[in-house]
Amino acid sequence: MQALPLKDRCIVIIGGTSGLGLSAARACADAQAKLVVVGRDRESAASTGAELKDAARVLCADATEPTTASEAIATALHEFGRFDGLYHVAGGSGRSAGDGPLHEISDAGWQYTLNLNLTSLFFSNRAAAQQFLAQKSGGVVLNMGSVLGFSPSPQFFAAHAYAAAKSAIVGLTQSAAAYYAPHNIRFNVIAPGLTQTPMAQRAASDPAIMQFIRSKQPLDGGRIAQPADLDAAVVFLLSDQSRFVTGQVLCADGGWCLSEGQTPESGHA
Repeated sequence: MQALPLKDRCIVIIGGTSGLGLSAARACADAQAKLVVVGRDRESAASTGAELKDAARVLCADATEPTTASEAIATALHEFGRFDGLYHVAGGSGRSAGDGPLHEISDAGWQYTLNLNLTSLFFSNRAAAQQFLAQKSGGVVLNMGSVLGFSPSPQFFAAHAYAAAKSAIVGLTQSAAAYYAPHNIRFNVIAPGLTQTPMAQRAASDPAIMQFIRSKQPLDGGRIAQPADLDAAVVFLLSDQSRFVTGQVLCADGGWCLSEGQTPESGHA
């Protein structure tokens, strides 16, 4: 396999200044990619730019704005002379805005959560498809999903607007993969389980949830994932090593989708 699979490639990462996106940016830079990284927190954007240095250009912008991804792609073309792939990571919990079980979701919570997780991704995927078609080069789009889009866990993770958004990402990705395959534009999804990110602080600080995770994500002793656990898969799916892979959902979930998960009330350790 190629030692530097992203050498001479330019990747745009939407939501790449913290958590899973930042870890992926580091891995892509190690694989010799040139990067345009977008994040909405000014301090995180500044620290990411200082860390990645000449390998990246970092933009402070909001992924829910329809022009953000287009501006990032334009930056890639201007600064590095090419655009080869897009990784959309931006998204997050809508609990504080009113997401939750279906009967409790507020109208505002529904709109906020879908806008944050699905509409932002639509904007970036559309911009990528438009540019790839214009440059007649092919390309790759990788979208951040979640196991909660198709493998629910009702006791601890009942956020139904979030689940709806993540499920829709699979549908959009696979429909686009089928449509754009003749243009050599690939679309895939990576779907993590519970991962140690800023979004996961509620779960990570709850002893009952962490006990549940020991059997729900049983790989490697049963633990919450770290962002770096996804990095090799991200580099693979953004590179030509996966050139014959499209429309797929890769679960990097420690066994979440295969495991029932036990709680103290169920009588299991």
